[in-house]
Amino acid sequence: MRGTHERNGMSPAMKMADLLDADFSLLGVFYRMGLSLGFGEESVEEVCEKAGLDAETFLLICRVHLMDGYRPSREALQNADLSAILGYLRNSHSYYTKVLLPNLETALEELIVPCEDQQKRVIRRFFFDYRQELLTHFAYEEETVFPYVEEMLNSQDDNAFTIGEYEQNHSNVEEKLVDLKNLVTMFLPAPCQQTEAYKVLFYLSSLRQDLAKHTLIEDEILVPMVVRMEEVVAAARPEGEELSAREKEILVSVAKGKLNKEIADEYNISIYTVITHRKNITRKTGIKTVAGLTVYALLNNLIDMNSVE
Repeated sequence: MRGTHERNGMSPAMKMADLLDADFSLLGVFYRMGLSLGFGEESVEEVCEKAGLDAETFLLICRVHLMDGYRPSREALQNADLSAILGYLRNSHSYYTKVLLPNLETALEELIVPCEDQQKRVIRRFFFDYRQELLTHFAYEEETVFPYVEEMLNSQDDNAFTIGEYEQNHSNVEEKLVDLKNLVTMFLPAPCQQTEAYKVLFYLSSLRQDLAKHTLIEDEILVPMVVRMEEVVAAARPEGEELSAREKEILVSVAKGKLNKEIADEYNISIYTVITHRKNITRKTGIKTVAGLTVYALLNNLIDMNSVE
């Protein structure tokens, strides 16, 4: 029986050179995965082994980039190396800030050379604001999300954060690129040169497409893998464990009769995060019903009778 990798045309046994020939857009992936060119006749598995990289994880990322609408199977996620995924995402940040964004900025500066000063200022401000938004997004991942994942990998549990909170803060970093594309294609100032405009659009397209794949890897690979780790860690915790500060806040809201959507809006978190907290509260207290949790909150002086509907 042919395996999944063979059916979709990718397997660890195929030649690495053939994989790159299939689509040169993978060059950016190769760069971020730390692969050196000069593969010769070596297979994907052989090249990855030399680079200290898991071949299955490498191919998983390649599939995301090459196959529109691709969603990894449970088996693919179970076989993937989370530390390699994390390394790839970190290297992507560097790739964007040191390669793609500077290329786009240079092309944009060349495009607006003949523009009036006010037009230049407006266009520059638009780009700089976007770049800052992107850098802020990356900083949140670098300073909060990725360290949390590393703690999970090192069997260190931090109750102050869950991957569900990351989903709530996972902003859309592509919208302004679409606006910039529309400005160039439909409202380009007359003095601008068409050659420079096409160059800007090329770099815009490259960045936009890659960011979309980057987001897909985070949403469909990173988050599900970490959620599974959180579930395993949660199941191993003994019942009766003390509630965290956030869990107490959620408990109070539940005791006051608020719905998950209302709680999510109150604390600016996703409904998924509220559900995760409620599961943890039930596991720690052993109490499943709203009425029981209300009594628990009263007995532990988290609320008073006047605040209960």
